[in-house]
Amino acid sequence: MNKFPQVAATIIIPLALMIVTPSFRPARVAASSLSQAPNTLSVVEKRQGWALLFDGQSMKGWHTYARPKETQWEAKDGALHMNPARKGKGDLLTDREYGNFDLKLEWKISPKGNSGIIFYVKDDPAKYPESYMTGLEMQVLDNEGHPDGKIHKHRAGDLYDLIACSRETVKPVGEWNQVEIRCVNGDLKLFLNNVNVVSTTLWDDHWKQMVAGSKFKEWPDFGTFRKGHVDLQDHGNEVWFRNIKIKKL
Repeated sequence: MNKFPQVAATIIIPLALMIVTPSFRPARVAASSLSQAPNTLSVVEKRQGWALLFDGQSMKGWHTYARPKETQWEAKDGALHMNPARKGKGDLLTDREYGNFDLKLEWKISPKGNSGIIFYVKDDPAKYPESYMTGLEMQVLDNEGHPDGKIHKHRAGDLYDLIACSRETVKPVGEWNQVEIRCVNGDLKLFLNNVNVVSTTLWDDHWKQMVAGSKFKEWPDFGTFRKGHVDLQDHGNEVWFRNIKIKKL
């Protein structure tokens, strides 16, 4: 006779708790968790001192290295696009120089493509015909399709010809890769897709030895400048860059 009331209690009471307990209600997605629009700064980033280097619509703040009249670069579909079909040639360089900085951007490469993010570039084409004679390069590459993918220290994310990635985190061709390049008083760190892939110290004796053992040894001013321009490399292949932002440190 007493079994039925006990069974009813075990069924009805938990159901009642499920109805009134807030933890059983579906969670709502907060508006702040939605993805940030490309080529914009959040309120927090503005407070932290970040500045956009690309507005998503124009090439304002950039110029072509050594070849100012014609360029294959264009601002299109929210990205800085190196378009081989256009007339011209030359890397794309920021108008401003940076010393201690934190740089963030995204890139995607075309099949068999090659490009790079070069920094601490001295904008003096008369003395240095190419940007890589002075600036350091974080490699942008289709590892599987381009011949450089078979060369140690020439793969995507490497500090080109100097230090190979500690691990490979590059995404397949056609997908956006996230980059961060941070340098403070020579303490350099490269991040690819949120992983610290290269860490080194610039300008000390070990750095000089590395340069002396690389292809850059023939250019005495390579890697010596402590302030310079950010450069997007024209290697003749189609490439896209967006969400380019920088913070002075």
